[in-house]
Amino acid sequence: MKNLLLLLAHLLTTLAKLPGPGGAKAIVADSLVMKQQLLIINRSRQRAPNLTSMDRILLGFWSLFLNPHHIQRAAVILRPATLLKFHNTLKKRKYRLLYTARTTGKPGPKGPSQELINAIVELKRRNTRFGCPRIAQQINKAFGTDIDKDVVRRVLEKHYRPGPYSGHGPSWLTFIGHQKDSLRSIDLFRCESILLNTHWVLVVMDQFARRIIGFGVHAGDVDGVALCRMFNKAISTNGVPKHLSSDNDPLFLYHQWQANLRILGIDEIKTVPYIPLSHP
Repeated sequence: MKNLLLLLAHLLTTLAKLPGPGGAKAIVADSLVMKQQLLIINRSRQRAPNLTSMDRILLGFWSLFLNPHHIQRAAVILRPATLLKFHNTLKKRKYRLLYTARTTGKPGPKGPSQELINAIVELKRRNTRFGCPRIAQQINKAFGTDIDKDVVRRVLEKHYRPGPYSGHGPSWLTFIGHQKDSLRSIDLFRCESILLNTHWVLVVMDQFARRIIGFGVHAGDVDGVALCRMFNKAISTNGVPKHLSSDNDPLFLYHQWQANLRILGIDEIKTVPYIPLSHP
């Protein structure tokens, strides 16, 4: 008798929803979603059944006709990797639309030949103190080519692997050890939110312990005031360092940034231009 009353109550509820706007579509969609879920569960007895592309398309399409509270009840949990992959695809699409040329032209020139790559790598191996501009100058003078420092930099990043240090001075590890708790490094990187809004993140790291001191986040474009605010927030709980290592980013040339370092009594150490390995 109790089951009969419950069945009658459900029947009356369904009949009441049918005359309403979108009621029939919502009921049919709810039934189809439940049937699809049963098919997925019966397909595999594992804890997390695998979803095919067709399963995701059908579940997403039928969810368009459900009420918000019904979606929470009938939702199928997605893996975080699926959402991150989808977000990464949207991010790449965003920057492709922003920075890709609208006009289609001829394909660009081919990369340097293997002989030229070997010459660049060998010149760098024999003269470790040479930077990319000087290597490009020497190669152009010796072989009559017309390459610039950017070509040399890309070749060295891909093909050059420096050997172990064999000098007579102190190593980087010894130098950093003497500067414990007084030498820190900063750098900026960009990330995208779930809504594809650009955020800039400033990270501060202790060089000796390789410990992250803190982060500073800013939404939108970064200027001198925003850069100082991000840095002060990142070091607010760990004290002020004596030395600060930074690269040659134009953002670190703002007069507000230079004034902030003078007020805090921090000595800024710049890395060697065009040599990324000089940045600890």
